[in-house]
Amino acid sequence: MSVHSSTIVNKPKKEIGFWRQVWRQRQLVVLSLPVLVVIIFSYVPLWGWLFAFFDYKPTTGLNVFANKWIGLQSFHELFTDAYFWRGLKNSLGIGVLKIIFSYVFSLLLAVMINEVRVTWFKRIVQTVSYLPHFVSWVVAANLVFVTLSPDSGIVNELLLKLGIVDNPISFMGQPNLFWLIVALTEVWKNAGYSAIVYLSAMTAIDPSLYESADIDGAGRFSKIWNITLPSIAPTIKTLLVLSIGRLLSVGFEQVYVLKSASTTETASTLEVYIYDFAMKYGQWSKGSAMSIFNSIVSIVLIVGSNLLAKRLDGEGIM
Repeated sequence: MSVHSSTIVNKPKKEIGFWRQVWRQRQLVVLSLPVLVVIIFSYVPLWGWLFAFFDYKPTTGLNVFANKWIGLQSFHELFTDAYFWRGLKNSLGIGVLKIIFSYVFSLLLAVMINEVRVTWFKRIVQTVSYLPHFVSWVVAANLVFVTLSPDSGIVNELLLKLGIVDNPISFMGQPNLFWLIVALTEVWKNAGYSAIVYLSAMTAIDPSLYESADIDGAGRFSKIWNITLPSIAPTIKTLLVLSIGRLLSVGFEQVYVLKSASTTETASTLEVYIYDFAMKYGQWSKGSAMSIFNSIVSIVLIVGSNLLAKRLDGEGIM
């Protein structure tokens, strides 16, 4: 019996088409879509920063280099403009008040909701508190104007009936009250939604810690101070650092719909400044320079607050 040897020929594998590979890895493609969206909407627009170094004209389209090079002239005009410093002061003032009121109140609201033991009431409070977040600022501003109206606003009616004031107060026409009104409306609109993050962190706390505290005779406030708050400290720190990073980004839409002619002095923030010079007056280079300044300050604030957090307890967010 003879054994015949046969030659085995390795056939080259057939190449898989691009779209077929995409289909086979569709789960990975779906997971990568959020990153693609961030790149498109957050990093691609950075091309517009070049406008700050050219005397940009919209007629040239995206061909920035077809415009005259002006170097740092836009930044020089920016830092010598009194309106810029007024906008910086207003942005810092509103930003600090927003952090103090909104950040603190959202944390307190989350703690109070977490302490409610009646499930149905807890759900109602939580739902009612975060519903204003989904209302546009245009609608919210109308509600604020109606509520604070000197003619038939509920706030003035209440103050008059309690005898606190003798005449109605035009709240929306008082420049010295504008920062406070913006901060308080931010609390009303977004504090409930921000509290969701804290409530999510509280669900991860080990229930045995509270049981041990009950055995030791700890009261409710003692458990909040010694268990709840320390357990969610990383979340508190992270949100605080991110809030500080957005100190100058006080919300263009909110400020723009709430301001009036009588409150221009305290309502002209940096974002309103950018809109006025870039969109109204066509000074695109100056508006781009302002955007660059805003972004650099935000980065410095985030890095600085993170370093401070590391220095205090040895841990930061990055």
